Amino acid sequence: MPTITLRPSGLQFQTEDGEAVLIAALRQGYILPYGCKNGACGTCKAKILEGSVDYGAYQKKALTDLEKEMGKALLCQAKPLGDLVIEARTVGAAKGIQIKTLPCRVQKLERLADDVIVLQLKLPANEKLEFLAGQYIEFLLRDGSRRSFSMANPPHASDLLELHVRHVAGGHFTAHVFTKMKERDILRFEGPLGTFFLREDSTKPIVFVASGTGFAPIKAVIEHAFHAGIDRPMTLYWGGRRPKDLYLGAVPKQWAAEHANFKYVPVISDALPEDSWSGRTGFVHRAVMEDFRDLSGHQVYACGVPVMVDAARRDFTEQCRLPEEEFFADSFTTQADVAGTN
Repeated sequence: MPTITLRPSGLQFQTEDGEAVLIAALRQGYILPYGCKNGACGTCKAKILEGSVDYGAYQKKALTDLEKEMGKALLCQAKPLGDLVIEARTVGAAKGIQIKTLPCRVQKLERLADDVIVLQLKLPANEKLEFLAGQYIEFLLRDGSRRSFSMANPPHASDLLELHVRHVAGGHFTAHVFTKMKERDILRFEGPLGTFFLREDSTKPIVFVASGTGFAPIKAVIEHAFHAGIDRPMTLYWGGRRPKDLYLGAVPKQWAAEHANFKYVPVISDALPEDSWSGRTGFVHRAVMEDFRDLSGHQVYACGVPVMVDAARRDFTEQCRLPEEEFFADSFTTQADVAGTN
């Protein structure tokens, strides 16, 4: 069984034959940064300092050929071909939170836009899910497949789990939610998962960047920050094609009215004349760059479609001096993204 050594922490663990590094780490209680677990988002990218790996199946945009030449790999897919030394930071805050498999009941379905439904789930009376604001759950479907959705509610308001479900063209599960799902239906899920949550040991100002239903985990993080009395300056940029895509736009407007340390900037890319839109326009991450030419003293939390998250990561670090380790992301990969792996 290969031994994995993490730098700079010096932590060590072993992998089973054919087991990916990330999966082995999580199984033994070591939390490394990760998101989709299927080679599509790039959150678990790390540098192999010693040893070699089978890179597994992944998307080229998540790990480029140049990055491979630089010694990087996606830990959710990389399988050791012997002992490894890896440069990867561990995430302390998530350790000790138990990942559970639970049933839940559909309590409420509320359509907030043509293509967005807010789904509220109730756990069994004797169960409680401990999680960090921003984490996600995976529905376990009857055919053995999984579907991931971020929780939009913070831990202090967890009587019901709130998910924001966008209808994906050709998506079997989201089509089911929009056409067949009804209240009192029973579902099974595993969670909590992921390392997208607020790093509370920092005092840096925060820039949140959301596209579409990427607002969901960011909503949870911001509500948690308010509840915890965190007074760091926070600015939310929420982007959509048309104003109706900002399906809960009144919520961040209310936050801005109630909290002096919070600012909200809605950004629309493809407004029509009938929208009468007079606010910011263009790509949401570009709006951030117009306002924050120097992000060297900030943290950024980005969530939404992969093209936005990838562009924000690249442009903020290359053009706005954001340290790579201060960019935290949840890239909403779909089954189509996963199907495109190498």
